[in-house]
Order: sequence, then C-alpha cells, then structure tokens
Amino acid sequence: MKLVAALTAALVTFALPASQQAQQSPAPGADVRARISEKHWIEVSNDYTRQLFAIGLKHGPEGGSRQGMAQFDTLISRPSLADQHARRAETETELAQIRSAMVTEKDKNVLEDMAIVQKAYNLNFRTEDYAEAHEVPFLNATAAIFGGLQILLDTQTPDKRRAAAVVRLRKYVGGTVDGEVYTPFTDILKQRTIEQMVKPDMVYPSRGEMETELSRNGAYLDGLSALFTKYNLTGWQEPFDRLKVELISYDAWIRANLLPKARSDFREDPRAYALELEGYGVDIPPAQLAQMAHAAFTEYQAQMNAMAAQIAKAHHYPSSDYRDVIRQLKKEQLVGDAILPFYQARLKAIEEIIVAQKLVTLPDRPAVIRLATAAETAQQPAPHMVPPPFMHNTGQRGEFVLPLNAPSSSGSNGDHYDDFTFDAVAWTMTAHEVRPGHELQFDSMLEQGVSLARALYAFNSTNVEGWGLYSEYIMEPFEPIEGKFETLQLRLLRAARAFIDPELQSGKLQPADAYRILETDVVLSHAFAQEEVERFTYRSPGQANSYFYGYTKLLQLRRDTEAALGPRFNQLKFHDFILAQGLLPPDLMRQAVQQEFIPSQK
Repeated sequence: MKLVAALTAALVTFALPASQQAQQSPAPGADVRARISEKHWIEVSNDYTRQLFAIGLKHGPEGGSRQGMAQFDTLISRPSLADQHARRAETETELAQIRSAMVTEKDKNVLEDMAIVQKAYNLNFRTEDYAEAHEVPFLNATAAIFGGLQILLDTQTPDKRRAAAVVRLRKYVGGTVDGEVYTPFTDILKQRTIEQMVKPDMVYPSRGEMETELSRNGAYLDGLSALFTKYNLTGWQEPFDRLKVELISYDAWIRANLLPKARSDFREDPRAYALELEGYGVDIPPAQLAQMAHAAFTEYQAQMNAMAAQIAKAHHYPSSDYRDVIRQLKKEQLVGDAILPFYQARLKAIEEIIVAQKLVTLPDRPAVIRLATAAETAQQPAPHMVPPPFMHNTGQRGEFVLPLNAPSSSGSNGDHYDDFTFDAVAWTMTAHEVRPGHELQFDSMLEQGVSLARALYAFNSTNVEGWGLYSEYIMEPFEPIEGKFETLQLRLLRAARAFIDPELQSGKLQPADAYRILETDVVLSHAFAQEEVERFTYRSPGQANSYFYGYTKLLQLRRDTEAALGPRFNQLKFHDFILAQGLLPPDLMRQAVQQEFIPSQK
C-alpha cells in the first residue's frame, strides 16, 4: 500500500473510480425521494452519488478523459498534499449528506448502493491516513504521465480528442499555458516525497521496486513519442523534449535522495498489508487463506498428473509428469502475425460452445482482442482486459490486450513469455479475459444498465477475478483435454498465488522460494514468474490472493444455489443474474442470490 497508488489512480482512474458528467444536480434529499415513483431506482442511486463523482473529476480530470468526457481532456491533476486534503474535506461533506439521506430513504437497492459508497470511501480514507502517517512513497512520474496521456492516444479515442494530449503534455511540463501558471508535475511529486521524508520513523519503499520501475521508464517515453507520431499531432516535440529532461532529472533525484534510504526488505507493515487485503476484497486471515490454497494446490497437482498421462500417451511424449507435459505443449508457439487471428478463432469456437451449452447470454456484437505496444507492456506486463468507459461511453468497448514481450528488470529483452502463445492455453485465457469472462462482465454492465455505485464503487479484485476464474471453470468440461489441462495449470497458479503472497509477507517464504515454486511446479517462464514476484513484493501485495478467494466464494455460491433449487436450477439464468448485479462483493452477491434469484426460480 503506497501513496503512489492514490496519486497514480487519481491520474489514471481515480483513487476511488468516481466520474460522471460535471453537472449541477439536486442535493440528496426530498427532491430525489419525490422522484422515486417517476424514475428507476438506478437513476435515484446515481443522483445521490453524482456530486461525489464531480469532486473526483475536479481533482483527477484524467479520470474524466478515461471515462470518455472530452471536457476534461486538457486538464491535469496537481496532486499536492493541499489538493489531497481539499478533496478529502469536500468528499466528507458530501458523504455526510448521503448519511443523512439514508435515514429516510426507502428503496432497499438505493440504500445498498449508499452503503457501498460509504464503505469504499471509508477504506480509502483509512488508507490515505496510514500512508500519510507512516510511508515515504516512490512516485514514478514517468509512469503517471504516461497514463494521463495514453488514454487520449488510445485506439478507441475519437480523433477529434487527440490534440488535447498536446495541451495536457504542456501542462505536465509546467509554465504558462492558456494564461495559467503550472508547476512542473515532477516538482509536485518531488515535494510530496520531501514532505514525507522529513517525518521521523517513516517506512521507505523497497530498493527492488525502485530499481525495477526506474529501469522501465525509457519504454514509457519511447511509447509516448511513438503515439504522438502515430497520430500525426503537431506542436508536441518541443514540450516533449523538455518533459524528457524533467523526467530524467527527476529519476536522477530519486536515485540520489530516495534510493540510498530504500529498505532491503520488501515486506509491508502488517497494518498496511491488512488494508491491502481489505481493499482487494479478502476478508479472512492470510494464514487461513494460505492453508486453503495449499490444500487446493496439492489437489490440482494430482488432477494434472492423471490428465498428463493421457496427453503424453496420445502425443507420444517421453514423460508423463505434468510439468514435462506443460513444457511439451509450450513448444508449439504461435509467433508474429499468427497470434491475433488464432485468438480470434479460438474466441469464435468458445462462443459456439457457450450458445450450444446455454452457459450465459451473449451479446450480438463482437469482442475486441489486440496486441499491446511495448510501452503498454511495461505498464501492465500480463494479459488483461481494459474496461470500457462507464460514464460517457460513445461506443468504446472492453479490450483484451495481449502483451507478449515484457522487458526484464534489467531492461534487456532476454526473457520472454511462452505462457500465452500456444494452442492449449488459449482456451482458458480467452474464457477468462473475454467470454464468458471479463469482457462480458464489463460490457454487460453497460448494456444492461447498473448503478454507478455497483459499476465502480463496489469494484474489488475478489468479485472481478472471481468471475474470471469461475468462467474458466464453466468452460472446462467442453474443451479438448489439452485445454482442460491448461485450465488446471492456471488454476494451480491461482492457488500458488494465494499462499505465496501471504507467506512472502510473513517471512515464511523468500523470493527465491517463490521463483522455485512458480518456475518448477507451476512451470511458468522466468519472465512470467518475475512479473508474479513483482506483484507479490511491491506492485500490488495482497491482490494475487483475490483470484483463488473469489473463485472459491462464487463456486460455493453456485453449489448452494443448486442445492436450494434442485432440478429447477438453470445455469444460464444463474449466470445472467450474477452479471446483472454489477460488481457486487461476495457477501452482497450471496444476499442477492438468496433473496431474489432463488425465490424467483421457485
């Protein structure tokens, strides 16, 4: 947990993902309640939260751009400590009005959304308070600015909005722009760091984190230059050259002033780790989760060995050990221009299965899959889904992005992934990230309509990644044996994450142990294992637990629903209901299923 997370989130997606048209709305109260008979409850819920969104946009306009609102495209965040405190005060005032309105609000759905919003901000405030009191952050200016500009230079951003990236670039650099004086963004972040460094007994960032991230900043700069050139923008070269000087100077200052004080131990303060777990939706003790994950890991290994024997016999492999079978399957690598069409064809095959087996309702539109740029790969080295804008969507859709050549910590290209570009693994990767996984999860919220509270404030990794892993589970019975086998391999990875992450933090495991488990027993490439260890140790400690935990919770909910309904259980209706709820956390999802879905089916 780091102050950088709050600042980067404010630039890219907000510390709390809050964005909506910055328009004047009635204050929550009698006027809103009087319209319940005229408006759907979703509109009522959105009226209560709209002012919070406006506050988020005021202090993090880059998030407005990410949500498709062009009026924010030339604005930038100025994340000083004073700005953070001002945003906090404005937010607390608005939350107090919502708490007051909860006393008289009658609609249970609206009340549930109000509680979701209150809980989300409460956690955010506690996280901010801890960071301000105890941590010196590593604020990567290059990564933050890349996020603020890249959204305007994205493939799905309308051409007429791209020129705003040049204005935003000039404001990041600093100086007088359109009659207003801007402090260089690097100076603001430097001041934030100094303010924390002068406090006694502070926790400094880890050396490994800083060295790794600083080594990748060149990829961000090259990526921005390529994007400005790609879209034939003018007037960007001069401010970009000045920006490069500022960012190089800032990185040199980090190396001279912060890096020597870095801690050698990557482990977080237990209080910080507890906040991380809460934010990711893990609500059981880390040791209990690790115990569950160890048991599942052993079970998955046994299943894989049984399946590996069949695959080895069919393909005449020399060894039937599941590890050797994975290595054999990986040898059939897809390369270059063959990768994207292969994944697109695999998606078509999966969609045919979904329809034939009546797993979930599919939309008529096609899904989007594309390859990442080098800069995007440095920003997010794992295959991932980029969600669509929820607030002001003008046709943008979620994208499944495949990064294929993540740079190593040394900046070399010696380490390459072989984990996502072979036939057998494409089944489960596509099911998780596209359909019936994240692409369907996110885009269905746009098409069916859910409240902003459920689309954004209820978001955590447990409810999102639980559905992704569950999607792999419901597809597995209909895949060829090699696809089933790779589904189990990635399920093995999720179990490994759920005990490696907490045991690294507790000191029971060291990074060398994590590499051994991931490369030997899970059979990941070194590049992928490195990404995983970075995730556990500094990118997002606690987050990796959410896959296994969310899957476990959702699978148990399905089994309990099947037991309650017996022959009346219809998985298509069950899955459609789950998706229609938005990103509800597991406890609220269980409540909705028990109180709404099960009675409706009986």
